[in-house]
Amino acid sequence: MIAVVGGGQLARMMQQAAVGLGVHLRALVEDAGGSAAQVVPDAPVGRADDAAAVRSLLAGADVLTFEHEHVPADLLRALEADGVAVRPGSAALAHAQDKIVMRRRLAELGVPGPRWAPVADAAALRRFGDDVGWPVVVKTARGGYDGKGVRVVADATGADDWFGGLGAGEELLAEERVPFVRELAVLLARRPSGEVRAWPVVETVQRDGICAEVLAPAPGLDPARAAEAVAVGERIAEGLDVTGVLAVEMFELPDGRIAVNELAMRPHNSGHWTIDGATTSQFEQHLRAVLDLPLGETAPRAPVSVMVNLLGSALPDPTQALPAVLAAHPAARVHLYGKEVRPGRKLGHVTVVGDDVGAARAAASGAVALLRGE
Repeated sequence: MIAVVGGGQLARMMQQAAVGLGVHLRALVEDAGGSAAQVVPDAPVGRADDAAAVRSLLAGADVLTFEHEHVPADLLRALEADGVAVRPGSAALAHAQDKIVMRRRLAELGVPGPRWAPVADAAALRRFGDDVGWPVVVKTARGGYDGKGVRVVADATGADDWFGGLGAGEELLAEERVPFVRELAVLLARRPSGEVRAWPVVETVQRDGICAEVLAPAPGLDPARAAEAVAVGERIAEGLDVTGVLAVEMFELPDGRIAVNELAMRPHNSGHWTIDGATTSQFEQHLRAVLDLPLGETAPRAPVSVMVNLLGSALPDPTQALPAVLAAHPAARVHLYGKEVRPGRKLGHVTVVGDDVGAARAAASGAVALLRGE
């Protein structure tokens, strides 16, 4: 039995993998009608920061894992002290929960990235910006996702409202705004015994700070550069002692170098293509890894996989478009998350596998357009 904290689409897709493996999944969900609760039979309602709710999840469970990082670190440390198998562990998860902690550790590991500094006030931000050049990127150290908590500022006053909300001893993260030609992601999994397997490096296309498309493998990426990116991911997984799936988001710079941007220690949007496009999906691999089972093969099933996210819809229910989608794009694999429609919300994704990236991208985008009511 695997206990998972979180009731969104990631836990929903973990359940699909758990069914095939014969693994019992129990999910702590925020809403009895939410995405995961619709498909996970064992889905008690509770908050991730409620110690009693998290502890009640553990009866009979072999391991505790997560579909998001927003679980109090002191609670996780207390569970570990009680002998609970928390995977990834609290020490590893701290690097996904706090971007300043992450940057410090990545620097110690020699991982390439932008120049950065913790800044507690506008004066510190001004010194950093004057040093590396304006504009700069400012991030909240904790709690950001899908573009939230990230801001490009042209001068030292651009984050005054965030500075005003900082508590004692808190800081923001300032980063050099690096020129890049595209964004890449390395997805890999690691089990407690140390076995690591990585999927091909992918290209991610972001719109308004949200992943809109994933192209697997990254078109035209030099094999040596791809190998370097995977090696960086493995260095991070081992250096941070990650258990489970790790996503490493990167920039490809104009000179071909890479720079690490963000980390996630769970299944990730950049890996949704693996459900239909790889021998082992990221969701099955995550379950294998946290149970310390041998990891699955990560080879692609086809030369090309393209995943396009469904972000909002003009339809009250995107399933209304299924007859049109399935008739027009029979190769499209549609994954809907059972979420209430809201502007820009991740409602599902479509994956198309094939031999040609342009054709697969056109088919996946066309299917998503129909699901959006266009």
